Amino acid sequence: MTQINQNFLKLPGSYLFSEIARRVSAYTSAHPEAKMIRLGIGDVTRPLVPAVIAAMHSAVDEMGTFEGFHGYGPEQGYEFLRNAIAEHDYAARGIDIQPNEIFISDGAKSDCGNIGDIFGPDNVVAVCDPVYPVYVDTNAMAGRAGDFQEEIGRWSKLVYMPCVEENGFTPELPKEKVDMIYLCYPNNPTGTVATKEQLKVWVDYANEHQSIILFDSAYEAFVTEENVPHSIFEIEGARTCAIEFRSFSKTAGFTGNRCAYTVVPMELERDGAKLNSLWNRRQCTKFNGVPYVIQRGAAAIYTEEGKAQIRENIAYYQNNAKVILEGLTEAGLTCYGGVNAPYIWMKTPDGVGSWEFFDRILQEANVVTTPGAGFGPSGEGYIRLTAFGDADATREAVDRIKKMLKN
Repeated sequence: MTQINQNFLKLPGSYLFSEIARRVSAYTSAHPEAKMIRLGIGDVTRPLVPAVIAAMHSAVDEMGTFEGFHGYGPEQGYEFLRNAIAEHDYAARGIDIQPNEIFISDGAKSDCGNIGDIFGPDNVVAVCDPVYPVYVDTNAMAGRAGDFQEEIGRWSKLVYMPCVEENGFTPELPKEKVDMIYLCYPNNPTGTVATKEQLKVWVDYANEHQSIILFDSAYEAFVTEENVPHSIFEIEGARTCAIEFRSFSKTAGFTGNRCAYTVVPMELERDGAKLNSLWNRRQCTKFNGVPYVIQRGAAAIYTEEGKAQIRENIAYYQNNAKVILEGLTEAGLTCYGGVNAPYIWMKTPDGVGSWEFFDRILQEANVVTTPGAGFGPSGEGYIRLTAFGDADATREAVDRIKKMLKN
């Protein structure tokens, strides 16, 4: 009889966003007249900028010629894109990252999950709480999480690091030794950030204990404040303990095109092996690379024209975040984030549960949000809102919620 991966059977009933979609579908089916505004899933709404479109059109034309046709590309990504990333995302900030340390992929979500392939099953994994569900679920699938404890909403083998109001939503060093540490800054879901001084503590810990920091900086383009790092590699010592994940999804609107990258420094070694070589081996075996047309489009955001157009889009979303943050704060709600990130972390009034308040906003204001409890036990009592919607719709959503609260 064929055996299956028993770890999949341990996963909770449904993925967070699948449950949200189910509830929204059920309500809209019963109330077809409802005009929903979606501030839940962090999908972008602005179209691709002209520089990207022009580059992709040109690449498509190339593909129609014998001279310009591209078949299988390098699994690590084309040199033109890796060189552009090294120059503009790192060297421009005084960070030494070489093109051969950059691996182009189809999404930070994919890489955050797939990176576990190069690590053994007995590593102790630490995650922030609340947490992006992919970090938890993919380690559960690999058998590193143990059993799901329904009564407390946690996995038995994972080390949870509470990020709550009392500690400024910044995790404290774990008391026990951990091997793999997931950090996300600017943070999803709380929208909060870590300073260079705070990240240095983690880098020192990882180097001392020979741990690995898995650093998700998918939202770095939204950073506005000076002392907030864009990359873990701004921190001294990070090259010997950290892997960084970045994405073009929120930066350049590539959610539908799928393009991202992961940085694995050459100095990073564990158990006598270079992690750069291991990740390269994994990608060459399991991944065929991102399409040439998509990579040409991604490279276009590093042109002067592309940079200017991208900045306009990001400013658009940043303004949405400001509208949400200021509007809900004005309504008497306690909110965090929204300054260096496209997410606002709103505390529910009077201790109302996350899912209960989610349903209330859905039904009374016809606004889709994300319940904080879906990100872990410490997310209970919060709602996440995203700034990726239309500007007019975002203002209307805030007005609807304020009206709901008055009623």
